[in-house]
Amino acid sequence: MFDSLSERLGRTLKNLRGQGRLSETNIKDALREVRMALLEADVALPVVRAFIDHVRDQSVGQEVMQSLTPGQALVKVVRDELVRIMGDEQVELSFNVQPPAVILMAGLQGAGKTTSVAKLTRWIKQKHKKSVLVVSADVYRPAAIDQLETLAGEVEAEFFPSRADQDPVEIAAAAVDFARKRFIDVVIVDTAGRLHIDAEMMDEVRAIHARIDPVETLFVVDSMTGQDAANTARAFDEALPLTGVILTKTDGDARGGAALSIRHITGKPIKFLGVGEKTAALEVFHPDRVASRILGMGDILSLVEDAEQKIDHDKAAKLADKLKKGKGFDLEDFLEQLQQMKNMGGITSLLDKLPGMGQLSATARDQVDDKQFLRLEAIINSMTRQERQFPEIIKSSRKRRIAAGSGTQVQDVNRLLKQFTQMKKMMKQMSKGGMGRMMRGLKGQLPIG
Repeated sequence: MFDSLSERLGRTLKNLRGQGRLSETNIKDALREVRMALLEADVALPVVRAFIDHVRDQSVGQEVMQSLTPGQALVKVVRDELVRIMGDEQVELSFNVQPPAVILMAGLQGAGKTTSVAKLTRWIKQKHKKSVLVVSADVYRPAAIDQLETLAGEVEAEFFPSRADQDPVEIAAAAVDFARKRFIDVVIVDTAGRLHIDAEMMDEVRAIHARIDPVETLFVVDSMTGQDAANTARAFDEALPLTGVILTKTDGDARGGAALSIRHITGKPIKFLGVGEKTAALEVFHPDRVASRILGMGDILSLVEDAEQKIDHDKAAKLADKLKKGKGFDLEDFLEQLQQMKNMGGITSLLDKLPGMGQLSATARDQVDDKQFLRLEAIINSMTRQERQFPEIIKSSRKRRIAAGSGTQVQDVNRLLKQFTQMKKMMKQMSKGGMGRMMRGLKGQLPIG
């Protein structure tokens, strides 16, 4: 997300280096470039105008602090304005009600609403340790009910059954009553989506809202629709008292216009970002962290939180103990590390949060391919247990068999073995306390295409 915007802003701000003061003259061209970058990112025009006006007011005539270049000073101004326009601070879900706390999900068809219900359920269970009941009030698409039942099983939530011949308002009310009697903490109600906003849909959602009185009414919208996402959110808010927005499919959105437009246009906070298809692919929206990410400063806090929540610490401890005892690092350990990285959102998500990644060339970024990890997994899974534990026995005939079994080429097997050897050296350095040496060794050795 924000790839094109990050690249354009980074190039613009870099051009201001070497000057001692921010003035009308040297900032005019930079602001023109920032404006174009925002418009190309599909940020709504009123938001762009407000953004540029605020940045100009804050920047022109500002003395550059000692040790800072004008570019760095402007970066701070731009970052502060990005944070302000996206909402200043993260807004938590509210559970401060008599249980069950009811969350109503609304949105257009195809925005990822049902999947977002499962993601949010998983997040609430892990983060807040609360029991969750999910229910589908989408009687127009029976597959939606079946889909939610499947997802509920995956995230280990209770599912309240519903049928296509039932009234959506009665379904939602019955689910809330069921949860109250069973002392369930949270109820998430999935409502029907439409291809466009219409009076019938709004009347139904309003009726459900009036009946169950949710503590949170979240609008789920596809980020790839750009500023249209903000306009649709505004139309929904006029009909329904929204408390926040879940922005989906952000992993496929290189522009980021929706994230920068929604709060300004609707006044409603973005609460979550959908960053992938898996039920674990949901991130809390922190405006300050996202602003840093846009400007190529990374998001180390989110990276640390991902590691704490998504890494299997028992497996990590076993590997550390194994290395400490000098037993060595084998291909089964290598496979485990790949899977841990995948659990954290893949290499693309990790690089997005690392400082300085915005300075990578477009060619380098295009080479980073999460599908490469699937290929590596397939190759390792085509090996025998003996080959995984003793990779040195893998010679020509074995390589041909492994390549055929994984649907790859012999050169792919050779590439994996080379990457494994590099990782093994780094793990050996780390086991001796050489973290610095390990990080230097890692540079440029990520498994990319």
